Amino acid sequence: MGAMVYDLTSNDLLTALDENMIAFWKPYGRGPGGELHESAELVRFLSGSPEPLFNGMMGAHLAAERADMAIDETCQACIKHKVPALWWVGPGSQPADLGTRLERHGFAPAGMVPGMAVDLDHLQAIPKAMDGLSVQTVDDPGMLRLWSDTAWVGTGFPADKAELFAQIETLMGIDESGLRRRYLGYLNGKPVGSSVLVLHAGVAGIFAVSTLPEARGRGIGTALTVAPLVDAREAGYRVGTLQASDMGYPIYRKLGFQDVCQYNLYIWEKS
Repeated sequence: MGAMVYDLTSNDLLTALDENMIAFWKPYGRGPGGELHESAELVRFLSGSPEPLFNGMMGAHLAAERADMAIDETCQACIKHKVPALWWVGPGSQPADLGTRLERHGFAPAGMVPGMAVDLDHLQAIPKAMDGLSVQTVDDPGMLRLWSDTAWVGTGFPADKAELFAQIETLMGIDESGLRRRYLGYLNGKPVGSSVLVLHAGVAGIFAVSTLPEARGRGIGTALTVAPLVDAREAGYRVGTLQASDMGYPIYRKLGFQDVCQYNLYIWEKS
């Protein structure tokens, strides 16, 4: 699990942010028809989903003389599974010219994602409870299916493509250790939003924050971010981390999150 990270000045923060992110994403490579490759060089998870977000490469620590071969192996794996994929190049990625090498192999630049962190003792702008809103941890198969459908549509993916995602989430099941917790937001009894808490590498990672389109603009995403962070703080964690979407970034800034790094994304879309 890694040593606890106690504040944003820790030399271990960026490594912990990376490791926590990998811990969230790599189980998607264990789904039906998926592939998970995990080594000291690279983590590659291919879920089989046509959405590139669910097929990715992270944590690259490639020797310069080995990098092009590893990139080519990754291209071949994507071709085999017929999926698009995202390569996340972060502050610790090696070699230093990894992005240039990826472009030479057919990857295209796909934007930047901020890596953010917050001191959990100094969460700001915590909202008052909204009438009719409750945030609950997912603890049974029925809730898990509701969470899956809500997270998929709330993230912006088409509802008719949700089945594979639901199968993968069902295969993961409920983490009885509590180190990976899904949260489901209900508004007047109806599921409207989602989030995930990952307690790993000494930090509390927030993922899959989503709100159904018809329920946005009412503070639901904020509530689904705060609830797991409060639970993490009560469990003894001191730092929260996440990778911010454009939609979520202003919310996280108001809560006290700070930019601590950036991930440059490169996408593989060839069949």
